[in-house]
Amino acid sequence: MFDFKNASPEDLQAEYQKIADEMGEDQFLTKKELSFLPATLMAWEQVLGFTSGQMDGNTWLIVLTDRRIIFLDKGLISGLKQFFIDLDNVQVVSGNTSLFSGKIHITDGSNHRIIENVWKKTIIFMTNKIQAAIELRKNNKYVAPQVSDKDSDPYERLEKLAVLKNKGIISEEEFVREKKKILGI
Repeated sequence: MFDFKNASPEDLQAEYQKIADEMGEDQFLTKKELSFLPATLMAWEQVLGFTSGQMDGNTWLIVLTDRRIIFLDKGLISGLKQFFIDLDNVQVVSGNTSLFSGKIHITDGSNHRIIENVWKKTIIFMTNKIQAAIELRKNNKYVAPQVSDKDSDPYERLEKLAVLKNKGIISEEEFVREKKKILGI
């Protein structure tokens, strides 16, 4: 497993390049967003793929992790915009292509997001990877990686876990599961 949060800039770039090569993504339009990605990830959250596209007139980095889909937009003036979709909440993901680009459609609850001007060659990889990650979670094959802080104060770990839940980074189910692990229940 790759530690995105603590990796050196050189190791991060090498890992991003590996993922980009697999996806067919050139990273040209999302270098700023990729530099902010480690700060948005949870401990030991794994990036499975990424691509870029347009929503609401802005170019966004769309990142698939083993837990969620992260949307990042680092504007010149507006700062960093971000939002997340927990993979457990994704109901439908699909894509369609035209001559050079295409669209990815993601439905979660009452929200239907359309990401336009996505590189044509990344659409199939991204939609298939999202569907595979959803299936792994549905079949309860996803197990949160163990973080090596067992000797740390359990109250501090619970407090950090509560912050993640309150920010919407982890679901209630993930919170309860991790809380039980910390408390040894």
